[in-house]
Amino acid sequence: MSTKRLKPLDELTHHPVMEKLANIIQVRARNTDTTFFRIQVVYYFAVMAALQRTTINSPLYQEIPVNIYAINLSPSGSGKGVSCRIMEREVIKDFLAVFRDHTMPLLVEQNLPKEALKRASRNGNDPDEEHDRLKAEYAATGPFLPIFDSATEAALKQARHKLQLAKAGSLNLQIDEIGTNLSSNAESLGVYLQMYDTGDIKPKYTKNSVENKRAVPVTGSTPTNMLLFGTPTKLFDGDKTEAEFIQFLDTGYARRCLFGFTSTHGRLAAPDVEDLYDQLTNTDTDAYMDELNLRFGRMADVINTGRELMIEKDTELLILEYQSLCNQRADAMSKFAQLGIAEMSHRYFKALKLSGVFAFIDDTNIITSEHVEHAIHLVEESGHSFDQLLTQDGKHVTLARFIAESNRPLTQADLVESLPFYRGNATALKTLMNLAISYGYKNNIIIQRSYESGVEFLEGETIKETDLNDLVVSYSTDIVRDYVTEPLPWNQLHVLTQQNGFNWVNHRLVDGYRDDDHVIEGFDLLVLDVDNGFTIEMCQHILADYRYHLHTTKSHSPSLHRYRIVIPLSHRLVLDTDSYNQFMEEIYQYIPLELDYSTKDRCRKWASCPGTYEYNEGKLFDVLPFIPNTSRNDEHVQRMKDQADLDNLERWFVNNTGKGNRNQNLVRYALLLTDAGYTLEEVRTKVLEVNSQLYSPITEKEIAKTVMVTAAKRLNKRP
Repeated sequence: MSTKRLKPLDELTHHPVMEKLANIIQVRARNTDTTFFRIQVVYYFAVMAALQRTTINSPLYQEIPVNIYAINLSPSGSGKGVSCRIMEREVIKDFLAVFRDHTMPLLVEQNLPKEALKRASRNGNDPDEEHDRLKAEYAATGPFLPIFDSATEAALKQARHKLQLAKAGSLNLQIDEIGTNLSSNAESLGVYLQMYDTGDIKPKYTKNSVENKRAVPVTGSTPTNMLLFGTPTKLFDGDKTEAEFIQFLDTGYARRCLFGFTSTHGRLAAPDVEDLYDQLTNTDTDAYMDELNLRFGRMADVINTGRELMIEKDTELLILEYQSLCNQRADAMSKFAQLGIAEMSHRYFKALKLSGVFAFIDDTNIITSEHVEHAIHLVEESGHSFDQLLTQDGKHVTLARFIAESNRPLTQADLVESLPFYRGNATALKTLMNLAISYGYKNNIIIQRSYESGVEFLEGETIKETDLNDLVVSYSTDIVRDYVTEPLPWNQLHVLTQQNGFNWVNHRLVDGYRDDDHVIEGFDLLVLDVDNGFTIEMCQHILADYRYHLHTTKSHSPSLHRYRIVIPLSHRLVLDTDSYNQFMEEIYQYIPLELDYSTKDRCRKWASCPGTYEYNEGKLFDVLPFIPNTSRNDEHVQRMKDQADLDNLERWFVNNTGKGNRNQNLVRYALLLTDAGYTLEEVRTKVLEVNSQLYSPITEKEIAKTVMVTAAKRLNKRP
């Protein structure tokens, strides 16, 4: 029976050297995203291991090179340049210098004569002559570059040939702003795709001539490392670059790469300037960096070249267990998530290579279970970043958010200039805009259209959901002046409405002065005055599903009900005077109560007075259909036109009745009619009419057994 060896993934820890370095860089860069810097650090660790031709000798996976491919994305200014400078100039500076100036020349001196003897034996030539030709061939390939930022396919193969002759070094490609440079590096990235697993590449036939002779192939593998970083916005442009990048992942890079991803700067909170100064000039940190630099410099010695890392059975079983876990998770994914499946099912191989990096850094020839666990922990973080990368906003989402975040009205020309993906014919752009509006429809983004001199202007905003503990109310004992705004919890609204001698409005006011010019846009309470016609009981039937506060006014009497209804809105709206008036007019037309239409001004004041009051629990009133110049409002207006043959009360119950509350709402409608004086037959006729207008009517038999029985009982009790 096998014993479980793999710890729960949430109990794994990071490699201590990597983690300490990542934290130091994080402080220097003032960025909270440690995963990004962990990926940066291990890439440079892998560069050192690969330059020294470190390999893993695995009974299961054979001999594989220790190398890392990484894609690290974050916004401009988040620390990419800082982290590279720290690693190259402070942490591995001595390693690069020692390897370039001493180790590499020594290895060339040792290995070229050996290759010359092989060629001489094979060709029957003089070894010294072959050696001279090899030295010329080696020199003709150009200088050795430990790290480079671009290359053609031909240059890569030439550089690889140089390293094959020396039997040393690695090819370490590091591209910045991959969103801008992806297409121009397609050749080299195609070569790198082949070389990840074992460092091998198939030769290509080229024309052989006196002026251009093909180099004699040298057997062996050449390890490669790759770091691609850049800004997410340039890579995910919703256009050609994004499509190329997804194809790039699909061809094999999803399974080969470690990923870091953040769409924000993640800046650390600014500490006290003296604390910040102390952090940045910490002598202990400087000493640690100096110690690492010296230690890594010693590891560049030729004695460490060709290190072979062994992995024992128990540790390899740990890799197998992780591989099995990854396969199980990949099998549980949707068959349409092919990139995710590829990345998940190959995490074990990334972890194996990364465990070799950690073993090299620890200057040991044995890969331990701790190395594997540290590697799995980072690979899992990488997988999380990959998931974030794959769930980038679509074009329509970006368009909706761009309009919402703009601080001015936008024309079609503005969109074309600002958004690379906003291209195409009129039909395509209309479809994209409709998708953006539909996205906003469900995600609290309001996009409004207006026209001036035939030019369309688009404005948007992300509206805030109402917080019932922070309602907008201003109050005063004066009619016009000295209004005070304080957060008001919903359950304390009665304290204000029942307070004698107070006036209040549902907006904030500049300098506490009540007129329209001093209104601060933004409200979340709807206030309605009912002066005659509808009793409180009838109102309760109509608004039964909604949250509201109802209180009587001074002129209320048992024979003439006069009261005020305060309804919390689903969202806090920001409307100017004209839009607010239009909003209120549509509310008046929609809610089937006898309302005082003269109370639609933004600065309308409401007098408080002691009386009777009540709260009703229910849903918040959805205001999105009533915001002028929006798609939801267009739909609402059209629906009202389509229902023109219904009166307001019928329309209300039709629009507020669904499959889950049909019977309940028809009972409320019937009781309201009986209270209004209708006969039982009149009630039955009107109930059946409303029922016929429902999307999914209930049967006439069920209405007779339930709704009409309740209505008859109410009529029997009526005096």
